[in-house]
Amino acid sequence: MLRLSRMTDYSVLVLSRMAAQPEQLFTAAALAHMTALPAPTVAKALKTLARANIVVSERGSSGGYLLAHAAADITVGTIIAAVDGPVALVACADGVEGQCAVENLCPMRGHWDPLNQAVLNALESVSLADMMVADYAVASTRQEDTQKTPIAKTPIEFRL
Repeated sequence: MLRLSRMTDYSVLVLSRMAAQPEQLFTAAALAHMTALPAPTVAKALKTLARANIVVSERGSSGGYLLAHAAADITVGTIIAAVDGPVALVACADGVEGQCAVENLCPMRGHWDPLNQAVLNALESVSLADMMVADYAVASTRQEDTQKTPIAKTPIEFRL
């Protein structure tokens, strides 16, 4: 199973809150309150995202964080790479050599690269804005169940 770190999950959550009000300047404390995440975790995520130029930090007493790009221009692949490093299904995938003790002897070396690239392409094809639409669709379904109000849903499609 391909599993993302909690920090990546938290980062997407924080970014989605910021993207809901893209012109708003957010403090780490405000985002922690809005997401119900611990303040140190949010602060760490924001610093990581700032180093990757996903958010911009403004210093000072009225400072905070702002998205560096529109939500539609921030891909899930970019967020994952910023928080967890390069996406690699195996230790010898293209671009992450040197992490496997037997990579020079392995007959599978290089054969994982097309699959790894397909996963990367899928992650790069989904934006933060897409993730927010998916979240809205799930919330809309819940609302639809209770209020019987039809709401259009936009599916996200992954193709490998």
